[in-house]
Amino acid sequence: MRLARPLAASTAVTALVLTLGACGSGSGEGADGDATIKIAYQKFGNFTQADELFKDVKAEYEKENPDVTIELVPIEASQNDYFTKLALMNRAPGTAPDLMYEDTFMIKSDVEAGYLLPMDDYLAEWEDWGQFVDQAKQAGLGDDGKTYGVPMGTDTRGLWFNKEVLAKAGLPEDWAPKTWDELLEAARAIKKADPDVIPLNVYSGKPMGEGSTMQGFEMLLYGTGGTLYDTGSSKWTVGSQEFVDSLDFIKTIYTEGLAPTPQQALDPNVGNTVSAEWLPQGKLGISLDGSWMPGTWLEAGTAPWPEWTDVMGTAAMPTQEGQAPGAVSMSGGWTMAIGSGSKNPDVAFDVLTHALDKENSLRFAIDNSQIAVRTDVAEEPSYSEANPTVPFFSDLVEVTNFRPATSDYAQISNAIQVAMESVMTGQQSPEEAAAVYDKAVIAQVGEENTTNG
Repeated sequence: MRLARPLAASTAVTALVLTLGACGSGSGEGADGDATIKIAYQKFGNFTQADELFKDVKAEYEKENPDVTIELVPIEASQNDYFTKLALMNRAPGTAPDLMYEDTFMIKSDVEAGYLLPMDDYLAEWEDWGQFVDQAKQAGLGDDGKTYGVPMGTDTRGLWFNKEVLAKAGLPEDWAPKTWDELLEAARAIKKADPDVIPLNVYSGKPMGEGSTMQGFEMLLYGTGGTLYDTGSSKWTVGSQEFVDSLDFIKTIYTEGLAPTPQQALDPNVGNTVSAEWLPQGKLGISLDGSWMPGTWLEAGTAPWPEWTDVMGTAAMPTQEGQAPGAVSMSGGWTMAIGSGSKNPDVAFDVLTHALDKENSLRFAIDNSQIAVRTDVAEEPSYSEANPTVPFFSDLVEVTNFRPATSDYAQISNAIQVAMESVMTGQQSPEEAAAVYDKAVIAQVGEENTTNG
């Protein structure tokens, strides 16, 4: 796990499409009739592993298939802006990609928008498809039950902590909070021991986009026993005390100075700062973050840190009062999808199978510190040897939760980010922000599609 401010005017949309169009002449055939496959993906800050993968895939595939040209379109943007730019590419035939790097939570909304091609007929003929675990396959399904995305990896979330920082605060190397109060007490001890250290990072606000919603808010909400969406009734939850409690946690860490300053937290690059600077430099004690973090610190990462295995510790995020199951996590991940406008879908799928074969999937899982979604990759000794935290984060799958698999989730996520930001900046109380959120949900989905928590 690594949305966007709406563009203010149609001229901005036009300009962006024209800019993206300058990257190439569009998917299809070149002047000599050979196939051109355009791959669009995110490349931002420390999040560059997909870039390395696709560069290698391009070199390998073009060497084996001289009649195919792979055009890489790295989109250098934060997560919110990446989704917006990818949507703009998909709206114009000249810029629409053949293959795209697709977050699992965007699958259903992009299917509804008509951007993605169902792959069931292709997958039925791909012998490797049986290596993908069933749970991971579910993430690529549309509302029609068809598969629109092939998983590249998945993840879980928990607490990363700098052992040296915690030691100065009198906390043990095997620190493992059992409740929110114990987590807050640890943060207060860190602040008291060294006021210059940021005690606790919980992503919050609009600039971090889905990172705020998923790593931050939903890790809190699902730890209260609450939920965003009642799957039994297929309705969104409003009027929830658990929602207020989650916002109150955000209020506590910001009003007590246990978190980064609002200015720091609202920097779109704060995720990169956390992994590449604050944690390695001992400027941050605890971060509620993802299993992918070591991808930055490995030798091939953007900020190699050989000592991370000795300095960093992990703990499960506790439930609010320590109630069963005792811990909470969230899971997401990325997929590869075929654009519905591709003029060469057969070739695009062949490129996809090359990119996600065992060898490349193993490399992606190791370099990106992903939880493997292929059985044969998970069984490779080199996979577990590369990252000692793999067993810990894999075990969190037992207590993990998933985002609502609905086409309107993206809009709901944005409303959550607004609520978090208004609380962290002191503009609204948790109760006021929750009430505004409830109104936004009702306006988005209709009151008949909501239920009181």
